[in-house]
Amino acid sequence: MTEIVAVAGATGYLGRHVCVALAEAGFAVRALVRSQEAARKQGNFEAPSLADIATEWSLVDYQRPETLQGVFDGADRVVSTLGVTRQKTSPWDIDFLGNLRLLEQAEASGVRSFCYANVIRSDSGTSLTMRSKHAFSQVLQRSSVAGQIVNPSGYFSDMTDLLMMARKGIGLVVGDGQGHVNPIHGADLAAFMVSKLTGPAGEWDVGGPDIFTYQELTELAFDIAGRRGRVIHLGPGTTRAMIGIADHASLQASNLARFFLEGFQLDATGTCYGTRHLADYWRTLQA
Repeated sequence: MTEIVAVAGATGYLGRHVCVALAEAGFAVRALVRSQEAARKQGNFEAPSLADIATEWSLVDYQRPETLQGVFDGADRVVSTLGVTRQKTSPWDIDFLGNLRLLEQAEASGVRSFCYANVIRSDSGTSLTMRSKHAFSQVLQRSSVAGQIVNPSGYFSDMTDLLMMARKGIGLVVGDGQGHVNPIHGADLAAFMVSKLTGPAGEWDVGGPDIFTYQELTELAFDIAGRRGRVIHLGPGTTRAMIGIADHASLQASNLARFFLEGFQLDATGTCYGTRHLADYWRTLQA
């Protein structure tokens, strides 16, 4: 009998790729969305449409618990890619409370597993995004439902910011630029998550096939953009000052400044996985 997998955050960059990977692996996909119309369109960064992928639809609002009642009834497993980074909504409301409400429904419905897209080294960041994700991962590990926590090193989609700056002749290096990262394409990350789905509970750090220092990423961005420009090095004092200014500006500005400025200093690599290379991805954006 075909298993039904419910996907939270189905219209996001990673969520769309997860839905496709599930369908290709023979699962039936229940997509949790706020709008079917939006889900049927292509997503950001060329993430796929769900028009011919989802076999079931559930309309939800993660800040309205009543819309989540029974959302996993009849489902066998759950994958959550739910989270916010650049949106105005508070990460605590979505990354923690939204996922917590989903987990409560998963426990009530007796699903077999709950696979969660976290972020690598979420225990080390001071941004609200990192703290919210880490808090939920701790709850999931204590759940009666088998928790499968996947910690990506970074997304190709996030790395596009470096290419966009390079096009303008600007490079940005935080600290000494020697921290390591291996960002992963959404399709490869989705495939990794689906490969863990029917296995036991666990936690995995994962990244793409290529490991870079942040200095090397900046140089690669200039090379692919076909430009040479100014590299701005942000030392500890400048970084603290920028975070302080952001903290006084708004909650969203504070979260973004802390998430990216701290993240660009982490040594954060996961197990190399997948076949898609960042350089090739950036070249397609230049075409």
